[in-house]
Amino acid sequence: MTLDLEKAAQMSTLPWEEYPDSVILPAGTAQKYDVSGWRYMKPVLDPEKCTDCGMCWLYCPDNAVIFENGKMKGFLYQHCKGCSYCAQVCPVNAITMVEEIK
Repeated sequence: MTLDLEKAAQMSTLPWEEYPDSVILPAGTAQKYDVSGWRYMKPVLDPEKCTDCGMCWLYCPDNAVIFENGKMKGFLYQHCKGCSYCAQVCPVNAITMVEEIK
């Protein structure tokens, strides 16, 4: 099933369990989706340890790492699904995964 932008925007508020089995979403709509409900662990940055190497930004599949002017600023949690790639590739262990509290 192919969705138009209006239907895609409505679906973006659904929990993942309510998504249909087969959906083709319009291109360029990923920024509209809040996937924070998909995770049970979230990354937390320790700015004291961070060396701003950018590895977290490079490996994040969801563009959820805020990296501005060569500095790690934090995370866009609405786009983070908790995959933990950022924590796994951090060479100084500045990112830890903590249980999501809702």
